[in-house]
Amino acid sequence: MPQQALISADEFCTSHNIEFSYMRNLQEFGMIELVTRHEVNYIPENQLEKLERILRLHDDLDINLEGIHAVTQLLQRISQMQSEIIRLQNRLRLYEDF
Repeated sequence: MPQQALISADEFCTSHNIEFSYMRNLQEFGMIELVTRHEVNYIPENQLEKLERILRLHDDLDINLEGIHAVTQLLQRISQMQSEIIRLQNRLRLYEDF
């Protein structure tokens, strides 16, 4: 299994001007994953897009953690529905040719 790229949580917090406690709260809400290695916290690279979207919701729209959790859940459901619609449209095309 290939190694996943990890970003230092401390460096991320410093560059985005946020407290690590906010990251810990996001993890407790189940919105992001943090990896701890040798007592140092890291953010998996695949979590960066999600984390930056959460920070924009918080900063730009001043949404609290509960609101962000609800918004991210709804966005995830919309994405799943869009994938399902595409799958069903492709399946329907098979029958349209007859």
